[in-house]
Amino acid sequence: MEPAPATAILGVFAPGMVARALPAAWSIVGPAHVLDERGSRAAHALRRVDPELEHTAAELLPPLQTIVDDAPATARPLFAANRALCDHADPVERLWQLTTSIREFRGDAHHAVLADEGLDGCEALVLAVASGRVPKDTMREDRGWSEEEWAAATDRLRSRGLVDAHGDATGHGRQERERIEKATDRLAGRLLRALPEAETEALLQGLEPVVRRILAADVLPFPNPIGLPHLDEPVRRDTGS
Repeated sequence: MEPAPATAILGVFAPGMVARALPAAWSIVGPAHVLDERGSRAAHALRRVDPELEHTAAELLPPLQTIVDDAPATARPLFAANRALCDHADPVERLWQLTTSIREFRGDAHHAVLADEGLDGCEALVLAVASGRVPKDTMREDRGWSEEEWAAATDRLRSRGLVDAHGDATGHGRQERERIEKATDRLAGRLLRALPEAETEALLQGLEPVVRRILAADVLPFPNPIGLPHLDEPVRRDTGS
């Protein structure tokens, strides 16, 4: 894939960073090898932090597969690309790929909402940092934005009343972030239509101990680059329409 479409699909990565990586990266290692390594290494890591996952996967895979199979791929490029990879024979690798597909379904929805709210990739990150959703110290460099680009995005948000003179989110800015999250939840809630409510609750209950064991391994930072909340934080279950 060329840099321009990749940048558009990824949403919040700096165009310059993407252009430096693509297509040059494929001359070092091919996409198929990268995908194989990603899946196998993810499964290996999960087995290390949760040895019980080998047995738990058998119960979790059918409902997750139903959700992913039922979800529409239209205008959801990252979800569509990941769903095509959910045929692993290894149950833990398949479990990881299914949950990754679900995450990317929400990610695609999030990018659509950000665009609808008139936020470009850098502005979206600045506002997320300003509202405390993602780590401030590493976010700019991790996504490839220069200090000048970050400062310019901050100025644009300040002119809209979304951040203050110190770069912190204003009340209006926090309301905007909340509106973005609610709209994203509504669009991502489409995933839950595939299962009856009782099966959805059973799936969530089955996933909870897995998540707790992963959190107990202390390998995930909070806050983290994707804004993943801690399990004990309140989570909305908005099934949308």
